[in-house]
Amino acid sequence: MKNILILLTALITSNSYAQFDQLKKAVSKPIGDVKNIISPKKDSLSTNDVISGLKETLNKGIEKGTSQLSAIDGFFKDAAIKILMPPEAVKVEESLRKVGMGNQVDAAILNMNRAAEDACKTASPIFITAIKNMSFTDAWGILKGGDKAATNYLQKQTITELTNSFKPVIEQALNKIDATKYWNTLFSNYNRFSFNKVNPDLTAYVTEKALSGIFYQLALEEQKIRKDPAAQTTDLLKKVFGGK
Repeated sequence: MKNILILLTALITSNSYAQFDQLKKAVSKPIGDVKNIISPKKDSLSTNDVISGLKETLNKGIEKGTSQLSAIDGFFKDAAIKILMPPEAVKVEESLRKVGMGNQVDAAILNMNRAAEDACKTASPIFITAIKNMSFTDAWGILKGGDKAATNYLQKQTITELTNSFKPVIEQALNKIDATKYWNTLFSNYNRFSFNKVNPDLTAYVTEKALSGIFYQLALEEQKIRKDPAAQTTDLLKKVFGGK
């Protein structure tokens, strides 16, 4: 999400504290009455500018973030979000590699990541709907929130729908190679003798990791933009961010 926080940084830091206080007071007013809340100048920002600019920024960030993760190796070659065997199964993995099954383990890990990449292709429309439904109150919460405010908003609004969307895609991808059957058999038996249980539902495990990965990526981009605002890419964003 390359541009998520340019708006946040600009609105909070580019104007005086008096102007920022004026923005805070505007929250209690009806949306229709909130005009020129940043400054009294003729070309000052309206409430609609703020909301439209924030939505535009989020849309651009979502488009970039989801396309990056849904590409080949979007998960597999990103060490921060790559899906590996669960920590509880490390000993099982080590044992399999010792008996010459390293290639099978590597193939399983690759397929889990490919399944997550496929699932991310379904995320963009869900995020876009959440952005379209964002109210002024939602926008203000993001503007005054912390460095993960936008990500937290999207996660809260979309987690259930994303889970429902990701799960069948991941299940289909894993079933193509009978991964779920072997996983269930292996770890159901393993769990009978181990105190550190492994989730025998491979689809659920990969779905959970895929969702963690996508929100990790969104939060990472959001934090970058809060610390290092990028160039505005449209006239609206230039107006919102105070650019020339």
